[in-house]
Amino acid sequence: MTAPRRADVCVVALAECFRGDGELFASPMGTIPTIGARLARATFEPDLVLTDGIATAVAGTLPLGGAPGDNGTVVEGWMPFRTVFDTLWWGRRHVVMGATQVDRRGNQNIACIGDWERPKAMLLGMRGAPGNTINHTTSYWVPKQSDRVFVEAVDFVSGLGYDRAAAVGGAARFHEIRAVVSDLGVFDFPAPDHTMRLVSVHPGVSVGDVVAATGFDLDVGEHAEVGVTRTPTAAEMDVIEEIDPGGLRYREVPDPEPQA
Repeated sequence: MTAPRRADVCVVALAECFRGDGELFASPMGTIPTIGARLARATFEPDLVLTDGIATAVAGTLPLGGAPGDNGTVVEGWMPFRTVFDTLWWGRRHVVMGATQVDRRGNQNIACIGDWERPKAMLLGMRGAPGNTINHTTSYWVPKQSDRVFVEAVDFVSGLGYDRAAAVGGAARFHEIRAVVSDLGVFDFPAPDHTMRLVSVHPGVSVGDVVAATGFDLDVGEHAEVGVTRTPTAAEMDVIEEIDPGGLRYREVPDPEPQA
């Protein structure tokens, strides 16, 4: 077994986002979120519905870039884009999206940087973020946290945070931002005020490191209350390596530079 590295801790943290979801359509976007969702399904959430990333629902532990049949996986259903919307509208989905910017209330930006009328940079656009965040559970993955990503106010709202969801009212009854996972730690939005809170730091990261990479006053409570994100077990590492035999996760989150 390969010794767990920072990327492996991020995988486990994202897998934990799906704990308790049961029979739900999981839509992880990106390399490490995909590994995390497949790890969750292979271990503690066997009823999660996962696709091959295109349109085929697959049973078993599919490797990244693989097709049904690899690792003994089999086709268990058909999930074209129209069916995703059928599932989306009634809350039976949990998506993990990226966030170019995210603020203390969970508002997410993947559209543009700067004034939206004359932006400095154009990004993905709105994509499915408004519908996702109103209609079902959403988590976010940030592979490189900084104060330019964790910002006081996003430049453009793609995904709705708790303040805007409250303003929408009943139409956002399924709104839930389960967690934000970054390369430094794990965050949530506890009631009653639903502002971002630091839940755990990854091994080797301090609370001060996280605060320095955050552009707003982050709720860290008493430092002693902040946990340390768990590392994967030996059995989980075996599954992670089965899903990602080429080590693509280490390209997304390389090991931190050693301290001078």
